[in-house]
Amino acid sequence: MTTTSTAGVATDFVADRQRSLTAGVLFLVTFVSAIAGVLLYAPVLDDPHYVLGAGADVRVLSGILCEAVLIAANLGTALALFPVLRRRAEGLALGYVVARVMECVFIAVGMLCLLTVVTLRQHAAALGDPDALTASAQTLVALRNWTFLLGPGFVAGIGNGVLLGWLLLRSGLVPRPMAVVGMVGGSLVALSGIGVLFGLWSQGSPVSAVATLPEIVWEAFLGVYLAFVGFRGRGRVIAEVRGAA
Repeated sequence: MTTTSTAGVATDFVADRQRSLTAGVLFLVTFVSAIAGVLLYAPVLDDPHYVLGAGADVRVLSGILCEAVLIAANLGTALALFPVLRRRAEGLALGYVVARVMECVFIAVGMLCLLTVVTLRQHAAALGDPDALTASAQTLVALRNWTFLLGPGFVAGIGNGVLLGWLLLRSGLVPRPMAVVGMVGGSLVALSGIGVLFGLWSQGSPVSAVATLPEIVWEAFLGVYLAFVGFRGRGRVIAEVRGAA
């Protein structure tokens, strides 16, 4: 092994560590911002007459800001991991990026729905017809709930769970049992979404909550592991290369 080759591998290792750190931090950001967004949206999601009341617009708009951060972090995780994942299966790695983009599209549509509800509430007096306003607002909230089911639910389950779990299982970049958890968790989230779609259970039911738990564990694990440990086996590879030089 030449010194030049050793330096090249060392450079790749440093680049991969930077990608791992970036992806890990962004996964943690997605974890926090997603939870914060849902909690901040509570007034507009839970009150069917929100559009006619005093409102909690600042809280809802803070939730919108959290989801804007979520979109940026989601896209960042895909961009950070793609150069590493493409070495194993470029097609599937690209599929992961596309899934992240589609997830963000659904999130953005949901944000626009709630922003429109806030606008309707702020102009309720001028618009008149409380019944029509309430019906319009409830329709927008229902659309937001469907985007949440199909985006952060179904699409994220396939992309961030099944696809990413499979890619990391094949590459061995994270402990294999956890990659299996990701694949199982993503499958359960997707199946749970299908169940909600066909009316087998509601979106906030215990069935949906239990089905979501493995995916939550997987995403939290990815954030901590990639940020603080890095890709599995990369340190050993560089040590072996240096020893052979």
